[in-house]
Amino acid sequence: MTVSSPLFTFFFLLFFLFFSSTTSSYNILDFGAKEGGKEDCVEAITEAWRMACNSSSPSNIYVPHGLFLISKVKLYGPCRNKKMKFKINGTLMAPLGYTESSEWIAFDSVEGILISGGVLDGRGSSLWDCKLTSAKQCPRGATSLTFTNSRNIRIKRLTSIDSELFHIVIIRCCNMNLYGLNLIAPKWSPNTDGIHVQMSTKVRIKKTRIETGDDCISVGPKTSSLWVESVVCGPGHGISIGSLGKAEGLKEEGVQNVTVQKIVFWGSDNGLRIKTWGSNIRGYVKGVIFKHVVMNNVRNPIIIDQNYCPHNQNCPRKDSRIQISDVKYRNIKGTSASPIAINFDCSPTNPCKELGMSNIKLTYKNQPAKSLCRHASGNCTGLMIPPSCL
Repeated sequence: MTVSSPLFTFFFLLFFLFFSSTTSSYNILDFGAKEGGKEDCVEAITEAWRMACNSSSPSNIYVPHGLFLISKVKLYGPCRNKKMKFKINGTLMAPLGYTESSEWIAFDSVEGILISGGVLDGRGSSLWDCKLTSAKQCPRGATSLTFTNSRNIRIKRLTSIDSELFHIVIIRCCNMNLYGLNLIAPKWSPNTDGIHVQMSTKVRIKKTRIETGDDCISVGPKTSSLWVESVVCGPGHGISIGSLGKAEGLKEEGVQNVTVQKIVFWGSDNGLRIKTWGSNIRGYVKGVIFKHVVMNNVRNPIIIDQNYCPHNQNCPRKDSRIQISDVKYRNIKGTSASPIAINFDCSPTNPCKELGMSNIKLTYKNQPAKSLCRHASGNCTGLMIPPSCL
């Protein structure tokens, strides 16, 4: 029987599509990784990445249940494969002690990867002890997970504990989606920011719990179209835009188009914070919306600090040239751990302008708290507790 040409073509295409869509899987055990946390598995991770990166079909890198010791590793693109899944069922564990490295697990120039599940254990206590108790010079520490020069990345249901430095850093990236993360370190651990975003656009952070010793989320210069939603923060230093204005040079790229909503703070040092150094560096923060926020015993629920200088050391002692404008605060309620619940301490030469407040109710020990404004202007609508100082 002769097969007609259209029918033959149909079955050939069906056959081709079926086999071309087959997913390749790379289990790190197949590349020599040993479970138990005693042998370094970095070569196995690197080889599994090389195979997946060069694959012509969608690929999965798989870390099974168990403990896997991983020393410093950097996984580079660009990859032939733009549909990769990095599935972690077990725990990737950093070596004991600390090194001079600034990154533990890092991705550079990758596209279209999903990282899901599992635990990253940065084992940062040795470095924290050095910073807090030792008179000798300590290294700055390693970020647990870093993405640079990458796009179309998803990270979901990942847990990061006890990072030496930041848990997650995103630099020069586009279209990043972070969902359902747990980022945890003791409240006394220094510089353990949850997520830092800088020089990036279209980053979305949702349904995440952050307990750290520094900012839950920090936003660096040249960041735009950032969306933060349904985040629980505390302990920690709050959600911070900045610090800005410390970099070398006369101008710094600004921060714009930021939405932070449906946030709950628990016992954090700060809630919603914008911080800039008092320096001659020019820049801006504009187009920011903070809304639907609950404060629970937060020391500085709403704060703009344009004289930022931690520990009062090496302060520039100048007026900040970072222009802050068009910042809105809507539907924010809860309790302050200090009498001043709203503190706008802005630059005398570049005052904050177009600040907007609507439906604010913040109390201190069952009493109305206070607001403080310096060089700030804007408007208020609806309920205002404490009374506005704008």
